[in-house]
Amino acid sequence: MTALRLTDLSVSYGTTRVVRGVSLEVAAGASVALVGESGSGKSTVLKAITGLAPDWTGEIEVLGKPRGHRPDRAVARECQMVFQDPYGSLHPRRTVDAVLTEALAIHGMTDDGHVAETLAQVGLDARFRFRYPHQLSGGQRQRVAIARALILRPKVLLLDEPTSALDVSVQAEILNLLKTLRAEYGLTYLLVTHDLPVVGFLCERLAVMRGGEIVEIAPTKALRDGSFTHPYSRHLYAESSSDIGGAP
Repeated sequence: MTALRLTDLSVSYGTTRVVRGVSLEVAAGASVALVGESGSGKSTVLKAITGLAPDWTGEIEVLGKPRGHRPDRAVARECQMVFQDPYGSLHPRRTVDAVLTEALAIHGMTDDGHVAETLAQVGLDARFRFRYPHQLSGGQRQRVAIARALILRPKVLLLDEPTSALDVSVQAEILNLLKTLRAEYGLTYLLVTHDLPVVGFLCERLAVMRGGEIVEIAPTKALRDGSFTHPYSRHLYAESSSDIGGAP
């Protein structure tokens, strides 16, 4: 089964087209990365999928169903996003409990133990439930952000640079958490990152973007043997090859 299918996707902000003709398939249970320099359109692809960038043409399918341009709760139940900045993605005046129960309420769901269970899934115990974001470390905030994405029990997670705002030691903790969650719950990941070692650890394939277009799709073994075909992909590999390893 295909979890995500993008066909000739182009996305604009006003008169500026930032994504051009992107086509990509992500199988259910797979983990695929979008990589490239800043401004290449990676995050905009995720925003189009979630409905945060509604000015697009082409086709977007989530779990076999076409996605329209308007906010869609059915899509949100199945596909959630984890943002880059755990400091900015949580409301500073809402407790962890309020953040998680709000997501349930929007979709007409009751708690029934979901909050405590989801916090446990991301490695946070009951002590954190009624804390505010300023009372949490960066890694704990990102765990809450992941819990917010998981609370609806989606099948697909869109990960927008989920560790780039964290200290190196904390990055490893979050990456290991994401890998464990995917294995335990059969999640599908579409990851945006510029960090090729993260791709090697978390994904099986990568799509290289430049100037709003995908220039190459390759297996992550290319990060080990350098078997990229496009000059830009080879350039990224050459810039990062000394840092690429099997684990964070």
